[in-house]
Amino acid sequence: MSSPTLAAPDPAKLALAWTHTARFLTTAAQLHQLPPTELPEIAFVGRSNAGKSTAINRLTQQKRLAFASKTPGRTQHINLFALGPKEAPDALFADLPGYGYAAVARGAKLRWQQVMAQYLELRRSLSGVVLMVDSRLGLTELDQQLLAFVAPRVGTGEVKLLVLLTKADKLNRREADAAVAAAREVLGQLATDTADVSLALFSALSRRGVDDAAELLHGWVQAGAPAPTLTD
Repeated sequence: MSSPTLAAPDPAKLALAWTHTARFLTTAAQLHQLPPTELPEIAFVGRSNAGKSTAINRLTQQKRLAFASKTPGRTQHINLFALGPKEAPDALFADLPGYGYAAVARGAKLRWQQVMAQYLELRRSLSGVVLMVDSRLGLTELDQQLLAFVAPRVGTGEVKLLVLLTKADKLNRREADAAVAAAREVLGQLATDTADVSLALFSALSRRGVDDAAELLHGWVQAGAPAPTLTD
């Protein structure tokens, strides 16, 4: 009698189960206040009105993990979240402040621009960046400035990049195709043989791209995990 064949686990379900383990770890107003870590860190960045917090909450299937303020630009801290087993987390999500909101004081904008630039250029544990871009606006000048901060590390393959074109449910097929083509043209400037750059349409409302994004991020962490030690 043959043994029953077990179905392979669904990668998307495994990834979503992993993202669902995200829990608050700490918050910091300055780079030096962040704890040193050997865990891979994936940073979420984007304009204040790009739907960043909503996207994080959808990816983790938690309603208020990332604070979605009714007043964009209010959050001015880097918030870290741990993922994986509680006693042995395997990755961190970093939610960076949104940028580009007009009502934020100029001094605060300049301070956070400096903090974010330092984070993207210097944070040793940074292994991936998820840039949220409103699909109706495309990559703005501010988005491209942020990309310039991390471009050297993306170009060498040290840091992976995923650009999510958010609020894709508000676009028709022609508009969505045009948004992808325009973003791809900008991102082409980052392309090298070693760069790991991905682009996808995303909608927290319709769940478009949620499974794929979770699976990609989970894959980033798994790829960087140390190989298991074999014993006799």
